[in-house]
Amino acid sequence: MTLLLFLAGLALLVAGAEMLVRGASRLALAFGISPLVVGLPIVAFGTSTPEVAVSVRAALANQPDLVTGNCVGSTMFNVLFILGICALVAPLVVAQQLVWLDVPVMIGAHLLLLVVGLDGAISRGDSVLLLAGIAGYTVFVVRKSRKDSGAVAAEYQSAYPAPGRSRKAILVQIGWVVGGLVLSVWGARWMVDSAGTLARSWGVSELIIGLTIVAAGTSMPEVATSIVATVRGPRDIAIGNVIGSNIFNILGIVGLSSLIAPHGIAMAPSVLRFDLPVAIGTGVAWLP
Repeated sequence: MTLLLFLAGLALLVAGAEMLVRGASRLALAFGISPLVVGLPIVAFGTSTPEVAVSVRAALANQPDLVTGNCVGSTMFNVLFILGICALVAPLVVAQQLVWLDVPVMIGAHLLLLVVGLDGAISRGDSVLLLAGIAGYTVFVVRKSRKDSGAVAAEYQSAYPAPGRSRKAILVQIGWVVGGLVLSVWGARWMVDSAGTLARSWGVSELIIGLTIVAAGTSMPEVATSIVATVRGPRDIAIGNVIGSNIFNILGIVGLSSLIAPHGIAMAPSVLRFDLPVAIGTGVAWLP
């Protein structure tokens, strides 16, 4: 029953993320927001909704290993599995900005988390630093998007078409967003509670559960978004989705979770010695 509850929570999380991304992206486009702006902050960050919901729930329940395991494990899964699958479907053309800016920022975010976690915990002060990092990166990307070519804008427009601006159409998209949030909250509750039970019954730590099945499960929206984008043609979205999600996982989600946790987020020694260095290594190995 616990395993069924875990799978049910995962299904709610994936469905909620899809509804949230669909509603938020179309709602933003209906109000004239640039398709490029929709592409990174809304789509890339929106597909991280399961990670947000699970990590916030785990932080409030004082389960720090699920927070770090989920976020760090998801970044490794995104690069190694999702980009690997997408590259098998079709060769991925990598923009120069990814090589010289976005991937180095992703690697730098992991290094920053490693540095602030060396004392064994992510404190409230550390969380402010992490959140300032994701805010600064988002502002930079939004400003830069205004200078991008019309061809790139058309690519995002084709992937996420704007609905009409009638009152009914707007209300429908708001309904998608609200429904997505509700499903994500319920799914996170079931998934986090059952993950702790599974860890105890299997005799493994919550960190291992977070790094493996929780990380892979909460990455399912990124899997779907990137594979669909690769098959349909707008492959910039496939790669940008992964990089944007990874940066948001480390800076945004860990930062938010440590800010709202009663005593910050404890960092297990194994995360600092092994898991974070492996995550950094995957980014460094992917860059060339």
